[in-house]
Amino acid sequence: MIQLSRPQRYGLSILTGVLLGFAFPYTGSLFFLSFLAWVPLLFLEDYLFKKRYRTSKFFWHAYLSFFFYNLIATWWVVYASLGGAIMAVFANALVMTLPVFFFHTTKKYVGKKEGYLSLPIYWIGMEYLHFHWDLSWPWLDLGNVFSRVPELVQWYSYTGVLGGTFWVLVVNLIAFRIVQNVYLMKESWKIQTPIFYALAFVLIVPIGISLYQYTSFEEVRTKEVSGTVIQPNMDPYSEKFTRPLNAQLSDILQLASKSPKADLILAPETALAYEFYEEDFGAYDFGRRLRDTVQSWKNEWLIGASTRRAFEVKNSSASRKFVDGPGYYESYNTSLFLNQKSDPRFVHKSKLVLGVEKIPFVGYLPFLEDLAIDLDGASGTLGIEKEPQVLQTKDGLIAPVVCYESVYGEFIASQVNKGAEMICVITNDGWWQDTPGYRQHWSFSRLRAIENRKYVARSANTGWSGFIDARGKDIARSDWWEPTAINQKVPYLKGQTFYAQHGDIFGRSFGFVTVLLLLFTQVKRFKAKFSIGAPKEKKVI
Repeated sequence: MIQLSRPQRYGLSILTGVLLGFAFPYTGSLFFLSFLAWVPLLFLEDYLFKKRYRTSKFFWHAYLSFFFYNLIATWWVVYASLGGAIMAVFANALVMTLPVFFFHTTKKYVGKKEGYLSLPIYWIGMEYLHFHWDLSWPWLDLGNVFSRVPELVQWYSYTGVLGGTFWVLVVNLIAFRIVQNVYLMKESWKIQTPIFYALAFVLIVPIGISLYQYTSFEEVRTKEVSGTVIQPNMDPYSEKFTRPLNAQLSDILQLASKSPKADLILAPETALAYEFYEEDFGAYDFGRRLRDTVQSWKNEWLIGASTRRAFEVKNSSASRKFVDGPGYYESYNTSLFLNQKSDPRFVHKSKLVLGVEKIPFVGYLPFLEDLAIDLDGASGTLGIEKEPQVLQTKDGLIAPVVCYESVYGEFIASQVNKGAEMICVITNDGWWQDTPGYRQHWSFSRLRAIENRKYVARSANTGWSGFIDARGKDIARSDWWEPTAINQKVPYLKGQTFYAQHGDIFGRSFGFVTVLLLLFTQVKRFKAKFSIGAPKEKKVI
């Protein structure tokens, strides 16, 4: 059997992380590397397994892999917060390490075949959990790697992004089997022919299906409207939260005046940056200006705002007590919808940015609120909606999506399941400067378009604003740091995809099996630990 030196072992660990990082969109965009990236780590795991090294040894090798993956793919978070970047890289690498560690443990105590089958189960279970718990950070889900090549993953309309994760893991396991047979078991390349056929099948068939869907997809339109997205290009660090609100609103209205006849105008997240009480909207000067504009132009607006509501009693864990009187208030990151005929409609962002808009577990540990990262427009735990919301325009239903919410496929699918016929994303994206961050964020909207077969209109403060069609293809897009208004004919589309109707079936199913498999593994581990003559692990430095 081959012998691996300590530098070689660590080199294999780092290689997996580097390959995953350079496969990710806009930090390399070499998506095909994702089909081989896991092979070095799997090779190392099998080596340590056969040498009976300590289980903890593999844990730290796996952690090193995912540390480099997180570092390469999301280093740009440092522009928003150094502490947030450190936490994101170190903590998320730990979360990613756990399912791989569980796979190693299952392989050791249950069996090799069961171990390899458990890897995609554990990993997809982790990714599904990452959509739903207080430490949610699903940015680096493996299925996101294909967001620059939407023509290859049209079947996300059935599986969502977790189907792409499953694809990546299965291809890697088959590729590793070939490497294992040749380099560890010393078999000839010729004997691997059937496995090569299996590898080709698993690679080519999903691509073929996707290309067929891409070329044959037909839109069922209810109505075509004129949409305008505004990109005012205000620096969030030196301008957006210090400059007078009416001056900022004047810039937005000036850009919007290039297409005043648009049916629907989108302005970015927290375009109304200074917090106000929702019930008093019409009493503010900026509120009257916006309502007058809507009445004059005879159109509809979706614009981001920082808002507040007052309560007599505590409403949720986000409620804060007034310091100068009785009662409570909650702050929100809000989508504000305006039309000619009805009162303003406020929809609150529900998927909040960890450490900035949400402090994890604050409902159980209130003192954690003091650890909030202050990014001027929002800090501390904000209030959220009880369930995803849609908005009725004069032409159809739209899904209002604020910033980080566009990373959550099942969340937007639930809006489409409620009847939304177009997805409207308002975001900031200026926190990260000219880095891969805003490009990755845009590319995830391509996947939301595919999953739901809906057009996406996207207004960013700066970054990329524009429109994406129902196949995930960019049809209009601004440049970075460009104040602009883009007008485009956009259809409302009928129908719901399988994914919009059923959500993350992969995630729910694998998450349930993960719990059962972990329990079964622990029982086996307990029996092995106390059995007579159990093999001892080697200690290795």
